[in-house]
Amino acid sequence: MDFSYEQVAAFAQQSGLLYFFLIFSAICVYALWPKNKAKFDHAAQIPLEED
Repeated sequence: MDFSYEQVAAFAQQSGLLYFFLIFSAICVYALWPKNKAKFDHAAQIPLEED
């Protein structure tokens, strides 16, 4: 089975798009998960704390 450059390039583009979409979705789910709210709220207040 021979693949042309166009077929390989199209497959790589589609696979890359799917990969980055899944990574982006996982990051969004992690950032918006209710269990992580306290951790992110604390991290957001660190620059405002007095030394």
